[in-house]
Amino acid sequence: MPPQPLTSPQTVLAFKAGRAFRRGETNWVDASPEKGALCIDREDEMLRLLWKTRADGDLGEELILFPGDATFTRVTQADQGRVYVLKFSSSSARHFFYMQDTSSSRDEEFTEHVNALLQNPSYVPVWQERTSEDTRRRSIPQASSSPGTSAADLARLRELVSNVARSTGILSSTPDLALSDILTPANLTPLFTERPDLVPALFPHLPPDLPVSPSPEAIQQIIASPQFRTAVSSLDRAFRTGMLQGLMNQLGLPEEAGSSVEAFLYAIREQAQGGEGMETD
Repeated sequence: MPPQPLTSPQTVLAFKAGRAFRRGETNWVDASPEKGALCIDREDEMLRLLWKTRADGDLGEELILFPGDATFTRVTQADQGRVYVLKFSSSSARHFFYMQDTSSSRDEEFTEHVNALLQNPSYVPVWQERTSEDTRRRSIPQASSSPGTSAADLARLRELVSNVARSTGILSSTPDLALSDILTPANLTPLFTERPDLVPALFPHLPPDLPVSPSPEAIQQIIASPQFRTAVSSLDRAFRTGMLQGLMNQLGLPEEAGSSVEAFLYAIREQAQGGEGMETD
């Protein structure tokens, strides 16, 4: 049976987290080693908290969340790991989770968004612009060893997206665009075949443990994989919820470029054509 997706169109927040369980009647909790994700879905102003395994997307826990009934706080007494507890005011139930991202740099931001949603289900998370040295190293793993690579890579990536949009004529079609209609193997493969120089620009942005070296063939395998399609769908949902607006400045784009797929593609095209002040077709 194929893995189930971690997120859905209703997902408004998701991050890596494992579960921890109380040890009998004591105040100690033990962490489960399973790699998981904590997701919050919104349906008709009702929130559901879901815990799923990252390996196959299996649902391990589901909770209905009512406004003002729960809080998500760090367990300061925990001597190992970054442990958090979901507490309810309407009952004595306690659900324990621990952060599984290697870096703790976004723990506080995740916590703020969770608690804001617990108070107001209509809340829309807006992510802070991450400009610290640690963030840059995590976003672009090879930037530190090659000072000029970051800007060049981003320029090639912008050129890639602009070429895809132009070659497919997608910007002249329906305004209700989806990335899954654009970033397809049929659209991407010819670009990498004709422009192999674009391939190295992508690899710093891919997981570092890929068992392949930069090549058009390797990229073709990646873009044809279910994992790639799932990632594209997740990115598309992030555009639709407006969660990417705060990240656009890192790409040299206006913040409104993160409000929709269409706005992003138009901003990319304008920048590729020379930026502000240049005449467009």
